[in-house]
Amino acid sequence: MVGRTAADILTGWADVVAIGLTLPGVETGTSYGEPALRFRHRVLAGTTAPDPGSFVLHLTDDAKDMLIETDPATFWQTDHYRGWPAVLVRYGTRAGDRIVTLLHRTWWDRATRAQRRAWGDRP
Repeated sequence: MVGRTAADILTGWADVVAIGLTLPGVETGTSYGEPALRFRHRVLAGTTAPDPGSFVLHLTDDAKDMLIETDPATFWQTDHYRGWPAVLVRYGTRAGDRIVTLLHRTWWDRATRAQRRAWGDRP
């Protein structure tokens, strides 16, 4: 990603995959028959969003509410995702660094203690 800015890091699913695969133990797989990033048999992110310009990022409900409140141009939900620990994320917004941090945090929250120690503090 040399020469790219945070704003254009996430222009599509391929960029999410490239970032996700830098995390230990993350692999490509599927969720409901669609491409997804998986870690320890759980989905981190997937392409099951109802809009092809977005992806699904799994995280905690309290983080989701804050993200939607503070940056609705990037983070959103439909009734289907209400009450579910996942947020819809639009590609191509100026929240590239924030999205990368959230993907790292989602990985860290699902990592083993040994993996967390090797990684360091929660992003």
